[in-house]
Amino acid sequence: MSLFIKNQWKLITILLLIVITILSLSPLQKISIPGTDKTHHLIAYFFLALPSAISRPKNYLYLGLCFIAYGGLIEMLQPYFNRHGEWLDFLANTSGVILSYLSVRIYKKLLAN
Repeated sequence: MSLFIKNQWKLITILLLIVITILSLSPLQKISIPGTDKTHHLIAYFFLALPSAISRPKNYLYLGLCFIAYGGLIEMLQPYFNRHGEWLDFLANTSGVILSYLSVRIYKKLLAN
């Protein structure tokens, strides 16, 4: 699995960006998914950052900043798509990216021991 992610991390990341964009900018509908809105944001951005955190290309920290900026851009665009942009959503997005990078780093350190 890890080897697949290392080899396909760009494709996986692009697909996740497309899914997040569609879900974030589609008209709001009542859907019953367990968890809070903030939890959904955190999970989405955790998985968005995960392929680059696992594969660690040279610019992976820059990519993390790009994912955070992307989360902010989405929040600013949402009011134009009959949605609500929120600072707390942006904070959840950012937390997901940071948590993803930290989780992989801790996991790799544990495997090294």
